Amino acid sequence: MSIIVENITKLYREQKALDDISFTINPGEIVGLLGPNGAGKSTMMKVITCFIPPTSGNITVYGNDIYENSLEIRKKVGYLPENNPLYLDLYVKEYLEFVAGIYKITNKKERVKEMIHLAGLEIEQHKKIGALSKGYRQRVGLAQAMIHDPDVLILDEPTSGLDPNQLVEIRNLIREIGKEKTIMLSTHIMQEVEAVCSRAIIIDKGQIVADDKTSNLSASSTGIQTLAVEFNKAVSISLLKKINGVKKVTKVSDTIFKIETGDTDIREDMFQFAVKNDMAVLSLQKSEQGLEEVFQQLTKK
Repeated sequence: MSIIVENITKLYREQKALDDISFTINPGEIVGLLGPNGAGKSTMMKVITCFIPPTSGNITVYGNDIYENSLEIRKKVGYLPENNPLYLDLYVKEYLEFVAGIYKITNKKERVKEMIHLAGLEIEQHKKIGALSKGYRQRVGLAQAMIHDPDVLILDEPTSGLDPNQLVEIRNLIREIGKEKTIMLSTHIMQEVEAVCSRAIIIDKGQIVADDKTSNLSASSTGIQTLAVEFNKAVSISLLKKINGVKKVTKVSDTIFKIETGDTDIREDMFQFAVKNDMAVLSLQKSEQGLEEVFQQLTKK
């Protein structure tokens, strides 16, 4: 395992930011860390990167313990915090050479050139960082996080505030980097997780409420499925609610309804209901919840 998180709890006085969290991440995985504001995402990332200590629990990164080998962990982890602190008065190339010097990289000039190419900064490398667009600043942040060739990348809201074109560029860059690195990223954009991540961990109020492959985080996560049904005549919601397995009915029109169900397949019961009430089912479509609906269901107050 590249990252092993065991029973991590973090208290800020009486506030419990993380509550007994445990998970593991395999080498080469791109994992999305999701949750509403204040759920504990940034705190979790800061603990993994040894930026802050936990109140209890332990984390190992490629066999290194956060208490005994924190410096070794920092060598193996690249971190892009949410606010992406950069020296705006430095030129791009100058800044990356400065960061490479901090890490005491021997082949500094070659490594900086490699990062500039990987992050797509060739045209911008002789500009001051303060003159760059937010998209290119994020590229500079990614370049500094990778310059020491870490095994793990921790990216906190890497696409925050980017326009649609910049979003696509940074997502493609993350996917390319993910072929060789273990990546954990936090985001509020569900489409980003579906496009980039192979797995998602959803936390709420400091606790994990879901952890699975993004392809599996559908109806199975909440036990809820949705049927869209159209009848040939008007029908009352009260009658539909009497069908066994129906949890919620939403009226679209007099003849069209969205029906939430549990794990039970009620399609046959729906047709029998129509026959019993001298109606015909004109259309019946079953759909599972997308990641955004699952997120809302798991984290709603």
